[in-house]
Amino acid sequence: MLELRNIGFEVEDETTGKKKEILKNINLKIEPEQFVVITGPNGSGKSTLAKIVMGTEQPTSGQILFEGKDITNLDITERAKAGIGFAFQQPVRFKGLLVRDLLRFAAGKNLSTEESCSYLSQVGLCAIDYVNRELNDSLSGGEMKRIEIAMLLARNTKLSIFDEPEAGIDLWSFQNLIKIFDQLRKETKGSVLIISHQERILEIADKIIIITDGEITDEGSKEEMFPKLLGTVDACEYLRMEA
Repeated sequence: MLELRNIGFEVEDETTGKKKEILKNINLKIEPEQFVVITGPNGSGKSTLAKIVMGTEQPTSGQILFEGKDITNLDITERAKAGIGFAFQQPVRFKGLLVRDLLRFAAGKNLSTEESCSYLSQVGLCAIDYVNRELNDSLSGGEMKRIEIAMLLARNTKLSIFDEPEAGIDLWSFQNLIKIFDQLRKETKGSVLIISHQERILEIADKIIIITDGEITDEGSKEEMFPKLLGTVDACEYLRMEA
């Protein structure tokens, strides 16, 4: 499905003018229909890695393969067409654009009202109340997260990427997001990659990857990784962060 080979990413330090390594020799694989969570301390390069997979950032070195094809030099639009979807920490609001129009755009076809409503219902929204809503500040962070997931369902993405989906939403919305992630995988038959500190999200992962200081320091199944994560003070601390 997705394979990263020796991915590196560096930026210029604004203070010193020297190159600063953000990611160092990242190698990982995500298999079809696999639910993967990348975790680690803040500032370790997790979100940067997600952006590199989506194409909003370009790696300094290395290669990205998706379904056996080299997509390293493809832009975000070309990767989206290939079947990769990305959900931002703070979903983008589009004043004047209706929810139903966003879903039609995502699906690439003229959805009926019934079809649009079905995607909203799958993410726990009362469709009749939302299908004609404008994507503006009247929607809460939790509502926007759900609409963004409905958009990925409409796109039928092969790989859905979420960068800290718990950010900015209330506890009730977060608890329901857990169920929706499972629904997303079942509906699309695709893989899910989530960047998160949250223990509840780690609990539903097939595979957990730990990144520290720009490097993969450990990875394995949930059963293998949980004793390691919860057995150290540092791990417990960053699992609680942003809870």
